[in-house]
Amino acid sequence: MHAEQTWRPLRSLASARPWRCLAYLASGVPVGVLCLVVIAVLGGAGVLLLPVLVGVVPLVLLCLLGAPVARVERARLRWVDPAPVVAGDRAPASDALRRARARLREPATWREFAHALLLATVLWPVDLLVVATAVLPVVALLAPLLVAVLPADAVPAGKVLADNGLLWMTVPVGLVALVAAVPVVTLVGLGRARLARALLSTHRATDTTELVEVRRSRARMVDRHEAERRRIERDLHDGAQQRLTSVAMLLGLARAQLGPQHPVTGLVGKAHTEVSAALAELRDLIHGIHPRILADRGLDAALGELADRCAVPVRVDATVGGRLPDSVESAAYYGVSEALTNVVKHSGARRAEVRARYEGGVLRVEVRDDGRGGADPSRGGGLTGLADRAAAVGGTLALASPEGGPTRLRATIPCEPAP
Repeated sequence: MHAEQTWRPLRSLASARPWRCLAYLASGVPVGVLCLVVIAVLGGAGVLLLPVLVGVVPLVLLCLLGAPVARVERARLRWVDPAPVVAGDRAPASDALRRARARLREPATWREFAHALLLATVLWPVDLLVVATAVLPVVALLAPLLVAVLPADAVPAGKVLADNGLLWMTVPVGLVALVAAVPVVTLVGLGRARLARALLSTHRATDTTELVEVRRSRARMVDRHEAERRRIERDLHDGAQQRLTSVAMLLGLARAQLGPQHPVTGLVGKAHTEVSAALAELRDLIHGIHPRILADRGLDAALGELADRCAVPVRVDATVGGRLPDSVESAAYYGVSEALTNVVKHSGARRAEVRARYEGGVLRVEVRDDGRGGADPSRGGGLTGLADRAAAVGGTLALASPEGGPTRLRATIPCEPAP
């Protein structure tokens, strides 16, 4: 058993792991040096040009440098560990400017930048030192051959050792040093890879991948549901509503032509009244499916119409401005609609206020009232549905409703403007 332990380093020398670790560390030196040069150039240019605002461009590029460096590092990590490094979800964007803004808001971007900075300043000198520790024993092991083939001066201390007859002593010394360097190279390589993996991979890779897919699937379902709502609204508006309007007009003309004395005038009038009531209900149904004003004029105008229809006086302060994705506008609209319904039914408020802002890629919608407060999602009132509606488009819902009021409901939805 003692002999087996003595020769274990030699067996590890014959295995692939130390050599993979050595290749990983050796390739890290040129990558680190190149990264240092790029950081110095971009950082220097950014600082020098910052007074004329042009320096913002190289500074932004500097912050995004971690992404290509991370791609190279993930490829190199396969030499040491074949397990894939999960990079995490990347927010899509339609153009370069929006893509850059989205990347700068992602935690993964800053982890990758930290890795690039660490590689350029600390890691590559360590890699070089460890590689030198492994290469020098090989030079000592091959010193007799190198002195025989090359000039003696080409080998460090080669002439002196050759003149004193000690050149062959470098072979056992080099072999011992090489065997001792094997665990050093292996441990440093594995530790170096573990550090890179910790910086570049998303924690709980499996769970994160599943969560990303769930979010994408939910976003696709919301988009399909919204498209279906718009199709149903359009079909009802252009089909059944137009037919009922024509029938109501014909019944009105028939009642006028028959005159009040005709025996069927009463039945025609009753039919006209029923058709008009059905037409009004259909309009309300169409409005509930997808209000036309929201599709035509956007969220600002739609919130104003909601306030006009509310039984409680509502002040609207909406400055969303441009158009947002259909799913986000619908979620905000129906969220405010449900909140105002709760104000009328449960709060006992005398007035309410609706505010909507879109700033920094985030839509914030807030509904306040001066009612009695004490709103509790566990008691119903549609608050859980409001939270689910906001979560379906990647948003959150916050409720503050102390006893005695006031009640404040705020929805926060990150989104990009509609193309």
